[in-house]
Amino acid sequence: MESQSNKNFLTTLKKQGIVFAMILVYVVFAVISKQFRTPDNFILIFRQVATIAVMGAGMTFVIIGGNFDLSVGSLLSLCSVICIDLHDKIGPVPAILVTLVVGMASGVISGYLCGYLRLNSMIVTLGMMNVLQALAMMYTNGQFVQMADSNAWFTKIGKGSIGPVPISTIIMALFIIIMGIVLTKTVYGHHVMSVGGNDEACRYSGINDKLVILKTFVLSGLATAVGAIMLCSRGAAAQATIGETYEFDVISGVILGGASLSGGSGSVYKTFVGVMILGILKNGFVIVGLPYYLQWVAQCVVILIAVYMDIMTKRKKGV
Repeated sequence: MESQSNKNFLTTLKKQGIVFAMILVYVVFAVISKQFRTPDNFILIFRQVATIAVMGAGMTFVIIGGNFDLSVGSLLSLCSVICIDLHDKIGPVPAILVTLVVGMASGVISGYLCGYLRLNSMIVTLGMMNVLQALAMMYTNGQFVQMADSNAWFTKIGKGSIGPVPISTIIMALFIIIMGIVLTKTVYGHHVMSVGGNDEACRYSGINDKLVILKTFVLSGLATAVGAIMLCSRGAAAQATIGETYEFDVISGVILGGASLSGGSGSVYKTFVGVMILGILKNGFVIVGLPYYLQWVAQCVVILIAVYMDIMTKRKKGV
């Protein structure tokens, strides 16, 4: 009986290990610092990770499909400056719609090159990263862009709250739930898993793997545009470099969430947990006074451990 209980515990630990890791990290910082465990700081963490979590939900589809999207940081910059600039010119709602279209259009280009032309996704999106960053610089002429009215209703998206809950957190939760349902409960979600696991077998079974891959990049572009709206509305301003390094945080969160680097497996919900771990680490490091450069080192170590565990798991399974 006791042996069976131990087996059940180990099975649960393997399946939900990332959740236990998140709880452990939070508890460690909560014990170290009183400031860390305050309700206000807890809410702040959710507000800080909202953009990365939304982008991570889209990136999860790309990675499960067997690809990478390194352009999301630059796309975040471009979408942010476009949204802020157009807010005063054409109004908030049209600006939001244009921003979403720009995000998805970028995904179409990357998805077509990777899906239909079979180009390497890292090379394609690395090139797109430079192109999108250049477009952001050209659009703003290198200048800081801000709204005329910093108290417009648009800013409530990023810094407003409904009761104690930030609106950005609500948007994040709804987006993750919807994307999670798409991945686990729809035919398309199963196709993404299949294409990432064995795209050749999918082609023989009649699945249009090219279109499936293209759609993963479109979803990533859409998620990045939504993240940009949340990010720029928080400060009612943006600059052409606002999205720098975000691609690293987004991909790190997806990997920490257990998505396979070779494609075929992953979870939107666990990506959120991975992003939360990074958010807790960053917030905790700041509160305890860890130097900024050491924060990057610590985050890198966490990612390397996650990648190592992913490789070892595959070796044990004989993959």
